Amino acid sequence: MEAPSVLTGDSLLTSTYHEIALLLLISAGVGLLGIRLRQPLIVAFIVVGLAVGPAGLGLVSAHDQIDLLAQIGITILLFLVGLKLDLHLVRRLGPVALATGLGQLAFTIAFGFLISLALGLDAVTALYVAVALTFSSTIIIVKLLSDKREIDALHGRIAMGFLIVQDIAVVVAMALLGASRGQEGGLMTAAVAAGTLLAVMGAVLLLMRYVLPRLVAVLEQSHDLLLIFAVAWGTGLASLGEVAGFGKEVGAFLAGFSLASSGNRELIGERLVSLRDFLLLFFFIDLGSKLDLTTLGGELWPAAVLSAFVLVGNPLVVMAIMGTMGYRKRTGFLAGLTVAQISEFSIIFIAMGISMGHVGEQALGLVTLVGLVTITLSTYMILYSGQLYALVGPYLGLFERRHPHRERAVEERARPLREARVAVVGMGRLGRRIATRLLAAGINAVGVDFDPEAGSRAEEMGVTVFPGDASDPAVVGLLPGEPGTYLVSTVPKVEPNLALWQGLQRVGSRAEVLMAAFSDRDAERLTAAGVPRLLRPYSSAAEHAAALVAEELESAEDRPWSGSTASS
Repeated sequence: MEAPSVLTGDSLLTSTYHEIALLLLISAGVGLLGIRLRQPLIVAFIVVGLAVGPAGLGLVSAHDQIDLLAQIGITILLFLVGLKLDLHLVRRLGPVALATGLGQLAFTIAFGFLISLALGLDAVTALYVAVALTFSSTIIIVKLLSDKREIDALHGRIAMGFLIVQDIAVVVAMALLGASRGQEGGLMTAAVAAGTLLAVMGAVLLLMRYVLPRLVAVLEQSHDLLLIFAVAWGTGLASLGEVAGFGKEVGAFLAGFSLASSGNRELIGERLVSLRDFLLLFFFIDLGSKLDLTTLGGELWPAAVLSAFVLVGNPLVVMAIMGTMGYRKRTGFLAGLTVAQISEFSIIFIAMGISMGHVGEQALGLVTLVGLVTITLSTYMILYSGQLYALVGPYLGLFERRHPHRERAVEERARPLREARVAVVGMGRLGRRIATRLLAAGINAVGVDFDPEAGSRAEEMGVTVFPGDASDPAVVGLLPGEPGTYLVSTVPKVEPNLALWQGLQRVGSRAEVLMAAFSDRDAERLTAAGVPRLLRPYSSAAEHAAALVAEELESAEDRPWSGSTASS
């Protein structure tokens, strides 16, 4: 008997497969256009969702399957937020991260709520919209600042600090919404959900301390298995959160946070990012299938007003707070641009409110429009921040104190660097050894590294370390550059070394430059760029070891062999 085919034209599997394949092709095409326009993929995904929805091409019919993929995408998104939560950065930046993060949240919620009420929204919808306007996209900001090599500049570090505060606020907001699901039991239901959440948090902390490190150590033998475990752990705790009543979003966040102290955090994160972006596409397709574009015309004016509020108001409040705390207006301006947009979490937050019946489709359409406008415009604002500051900088004196003491304190730390005879870039094992040997020889050597842990280890060995990225143009200008001074880079990656070399050429440095090349390919690239002198740690070590063994073998041949011989 012939088995029935699953590839018939009427088959649900076949039609769903063809539908998703078409959606992916459309997304790839729109994504390519977005890249050419230098826009984040999120913008392309939102456009695809609107285009294939019922008011557009009407291509979406596999709602259940797309909704499932969308939920898994949100789970992985929250998992990665927990995984990459860097509380050490917030602790290191201290007051400025908390003040700007909490200050911007309070300002945006308060004034966003009042503006939304003035635009005719009811109180509950106005509150939802105001909270949604507070979230900025960490994904977009990290990508843009990394591309501009500003992630480790002063304004980049401060921005990352208050964006982490925002991420925590996102989780708190979603936890509150999760606890309010199924309010038939009123306060008792919320209390039970809160108690369950505390119990799960306690269990997760115990697992972090006693179980997960050993389990991950076994799983890391297979990177593919480690990835499968990470997804399983994230979706498992998310499912527990949904069943327990505090929400799958919070469960996914806790799952990621429980692995944040793992030595494999970066590996897990790198592998999950592509999967997250792929699955988030289906969230925005699902979003577009629920929006009626014919009703969005009435939201254009409110969206324009709220977009202007986010694009102008959020940066201004960050500048005001940072100026009051003693930072220069340029630093405040560049950091403030990072909050001039809303994020994917804003849309997810409103979607959660709709699923619980708190707000209507109007709020989702309004926030989606604000997202499109602010993400698109703020991307160009960040990409061309230098030119933009040149235009508006002269009018921003109000946002800088007469004595910006905090930023001057940072500059004071650069004095030993400017006065050094040798600057050693990269405080890894090789860099620390070079610096300590130079200091032992009585030579004034200073280290440079943006990694606080590497810097701390070097300072424990007596090396003065300037905290900064030597490929950052602001730091390059502080490096010793007079004739007779030396710059030794031990950074293991070739791209930062190339950026450092280009920066030294731009500022006209006359220091002697030596750069480490850890492979033949790196040596070729550095030589082609014009770097005059290279350090070859592996080659030098190999040559030294070979010469040592050869020398000892030659000496052994000149001596009578002292070993025992077999008797005949």
